[in-house]
Amino acid sequence: MYRRVLVLRFPPHITDKPIVCSLSHEFNLCFNIIKAEILPGQEGRMVLELSGVKKDLLDGLKYLRAQGVRVKSMAQEVWRNDEICIQCGACTGICPSGALAMDHETQEVVFTPEKCTGCEFCITVCPVRAMEISFSREKALA
Repeated sequence: MYRRVLVLRFPPHITDKPIVCSLSHEFNLCFNIIKAEILPGQEGRMVLELSGVKKDLLDGLKYLRAQGVRVKSMAQEVWRNDEICIQCGACTGICPSGALAMDHETQEVVFTPEKCTGCEFCITVCPVRAMEISFSREKALA
């Protein structure tokens, strides 16, 4: 089983189409919508966890792109500003995915973006706001 947490950006002209359902029906993929902001006639944004056989997932990603959906990895959307992080560890206790964890040897907070699900709990708990989420960065998923 292969799993990816993705950020999808839908152009306004396709926000009324059942594109995500097609991932399940046509590509045998399981999906979990983590967060969605979709309104008719406006650009839609969705954080989506997809899982299935790797070939099906890759075919599903090709389908999304063919429909005009911009696809990015969640790892490209959540990031930590290391310059202001004070290594307090507040984020590690609230992170449900294990993307933020304390390294017991160095006593530093380790961020593994690939594990991040975009729940944003770390953003609200960080006293210095070192964790950030950006839906505007333009790094496409390879």
